[in-house]
Amino acid sequence: MSALLKFRPGFTIVPFDAPLGAEVIGLDVGAPLDDDDFAVLHQAHLDHHVLVFRDQQISPRQQVRFSRRFGPLQIHVLRQFQLASDPEVLIISNIRENGQPIGLGDAGHYWHSDLSYKAIPSLGSMLHAQELPQEGGDTLFANQHTAWNTLPADLRAAVSEARAEHSYLAKYAELQKRNPWRPDLTQAQIDEVTPAIHPVVRRHPETGQPALFVSEHFTTRIIGLPDSESRALLQALFDHSSNPSLVYRHRWQAGDLVFWDNRSVTHLAAGCPADQRRMLYRTTIEGDAPF
Repeated sequence: MSALLKFRPGFTIVPFDAPLGAEVIGLDVGAPLDDDDFAVLHQAHLDHHVLVFRDQQISPRQQVRFSRRFGPLQIHVLRQFQLASDPEVLIISNIRENGQPIGLGDAGHYWHSDLSYKAIPSLGSMLHAQELPQEGGDTLFANQHTAWNTLPADLRAAVSEARAEHSYLAKYAELQKRNPWRPDLTQAQIDEVTPAIHPVVRRHPETGQPALFVSEHFTTRIIGLPDSESRALLQALFDHSSNPSLVYRHRWQAGDLVFWDNRSVTHLAAGCPADQRRMLYRTTIEGDAPF
């Protein structure tokens, strides 16, 4: 960690020695947060894109309340994995009870930005650790502002005005082959996730900074290009956008709450042994239409 970035009575914000990310020390997110402290936290999120809050002993209801300080919440299409007491919470878990999965066990298998397949994608997501494996389970975050800033000139020229399609179904059948318990979608669910078209390079609505906005999980094609050209261009973007030089690797600790900006980063779940239990609670904050 580097020198302290911000100090407020009660909590500090310490940037990581990484391409993005900072730890918020001394803040209980379950307690009331006044407007001045919220403003500092909000700015830190814009500056660092990923905020880590350690040892948060909070309930799902408190997580929902804290998430709503940043905007209305979005409900994931797989409602069977909602937390019964708090439907805004999506259960991310490889645990099975009575032979059935209690949560989405392969979330984050590919690099992605949450809900980029929606016409109104996510502002950000919060993930709170409930049960962690002894091995693995890390989450990787890649800085997409830096990805754009370091993109070779020929690729910048090729995509600066381009638009791409994002589809929730892009990898769904492939994931079902890997994980047979991943549920079939009803027609109503399919209708809920019709593909969306977004700029390949989006400007952050709060900072104005450009960022790449494509991912191997959800982005299917560049609009207006032949399939072969589209695939080649997207692969070049995927490879560049997940370069290790852009990545902060989060190693989870008990009670961690991680809050990331889906307008600025993509993320990937590194996976863990199948016989080790993992469960986290996710809330997702609604953003706005990319431009």
